[in-house]
Amino acid sequence: MTSVAEAPASSASDEHTPITVTLKILRFNPEVDTEPHWESYDVPAQRTDRLLNLLFYVKDYIDGTFSFRRSCAHGVCGSDAMQINGINRLACKVLMKDLLEKNGKKTTITIAPIKGLTTLKDLYVDMDPFFEAYRAIKPYLITYGNEPTRERIQSQADRDRFDDTTKCILCACCTSSCPVYWNDGSYFGPAAIVNAHRFIFDSRDEGAEERLDILNDGEGVWRCRTTFNCTDACPRGIQVTKAIQEVKRALLFKRV
Repeated sequence: MTSVAEAPASSASDEHTPITVTLKILRFNPEVDTEPHWESYDVPAQRTDRLLNLLFYVKDYIDGTFSFRRSCAHGVCGSDAMQINGINRLACKVLMKDLLEKNGKKTTITIAPIKGLTTLKDLYVDMDPFFEAYRAIKPYLITYGNEPTRERIQSQADRDRFDDTTKCILCACCTSSCPVYWNDGSYFGPAAIVNAHRFIFDSRDEGAEERLDILNDGEGVWRCRTTFNCTDACPRGIQVTKAIQEVKRALLFKRV
């Protein structure tokens, strides 16, 4: 009879073994600070925790003045976008087990506000310029003529044409990862173009020409340098760079 070695029973228990990680957070309080500065906090955690849980611990048990945006905590609202170890992510979607150092080494996680938008306090940035660009591309269906007497029918193929860009949650991860946007905040940015794409290629919409004219502006789609930062940063997996290129082609060939 062949003996079979038993697998170590550590996996289940390890998931719930308490550990301590260091959060190195870029803090800024305009009432007392002239410049942002780093502060570190040792926080208890489990491998199954989301990073957002650790931020709550800092605010609830260490420093109640710590400020950051959050809402649904399920990767839908997009509120908690921030730089995590230098990469734009949603804190509610980042698991601790994906950030821990190997071989039991002490883990330090750096957290900073997203770039390209003015920091108001700690991780809290001014989103007004971002939403102004979003509103500028007319993110709603535009139709002309008489109101239809029945619903506007759309085939599955027509829906598939723009389905990817309907996933945007306006978290600004893509826009604030764009070097062009960092350099010049007047650029519409990837998120605005993604949301324009969603309506430009919608078969029920009649406002494509208006949006293309807006994006043909000097601060529009031609400012994109195709670095793919936006695609890499998107927490919803949207092919942002591809959408921008499709808008460019629509402008070049006048074909939607």
